[in-house]
Amino acid sequence: MEARFRNCEEVQQELMDWLAGELPETDKQTMAAHLAQCPGCQHELDSLQQLWTSMGALPVPAPSEELRPNFYAMLADFKAEEQRRQRWSVAGLLQRLREWWQPAFAQRLAYSAVLLLVGLGIGYGLKGRETGTGTDESLARLDTPAPTEATAQQVGLISRLNNPSAVQRLQAVSDAEEVAPTNERVLAALFSTLNQDPNVNVRLATLDALAGLADDPTVRLGLVRSLAYQESPLVQSALADLMVQLQERRSVRPLRKLLQQDNLNEQVKNKIEQSIQTLSHERAPAAPPTSSKSNETLPYNSGTLAASVAT
Repeated sequence: MEARFRNCEEVQQELMDWLAGELPETDKQTMAAHLAQCPGCQHELDSLQQLWTSMGALPVPAPSEELRPNFYAMLADFKAEEQRRQRWSVAGLLQRLREWWQPAFAQRLAYSAVLLLVGLGIGYGLKGRETGTGTDESLARLDTPAPTEATAQQVGLISRLNNPSAVQRLQAVSDAEEVAPTNERVLAALFSTLNQDPNVNVRLATLDALAGLADDPTVRLGLVRSLAYQESPLVQSALADLMVQLQERRSVRPLRKLLQQDNLNEQVKNKIEQSIQTLSHERAPAAPPTSSKSNETLPYNSGTLAASVAT
């Protein structure tokens, strides 16, 4: 027996490496020689081999449908607590100033301000018309919702989608999901968030919301075009899965363009290649996705959400 294994106890400590094939070649020969003439160690090896085989046969549990909602809720609580702690710190103040001065936020805030001014102008114009009409017509309009209320709700929702806080933007995405099917500007703001938001988790939440509206041809085309704007491996993978779910063959060309990126994640590359192959051979008519309001969820999975959240 070589000095590498001086007794049976040391041999049994290395049996797991033996089964995993991780022992050096010289140690394998020494281990084999010892096992050939030691019944005790051979019995221990047989027991470990049975355990090894049993563990390999265990089923892998599928992730719960509540995984993503629970994660976002936990993330929101964590970020809220961090904000309370760092609100008055110098580093926190500097970080908020940097976020406010980002060009992307400046453009989106300017867009929101223009919408607000247009809404106010429409509101004043409608108010002036109502003042000049007769008493009977004014009374008839008392039960009709004022157009300015819908405009104010729309502008407020778009402004929240541009909030510097990622937690606030996540909540705004959830609220916008109810309004987007009947409001083109809110829908356009959701696509702007999907394509430009600096936070990966906000983009994933927006993708979930838009996936539930993918029975609309305009939304489907917007999702296809969004492939060209994504740089996060998580969002790229989730979009590739969604294109397969929707059987959207128009996505094959932008998916191939993604493959040309020099720094493309290897796992995402494999995912995209599989998606292209599936879409290229799929001939069945595309079926509309299940609405996000039902108990079912789309089967694509973005993986473990390990991306950090920028406040």
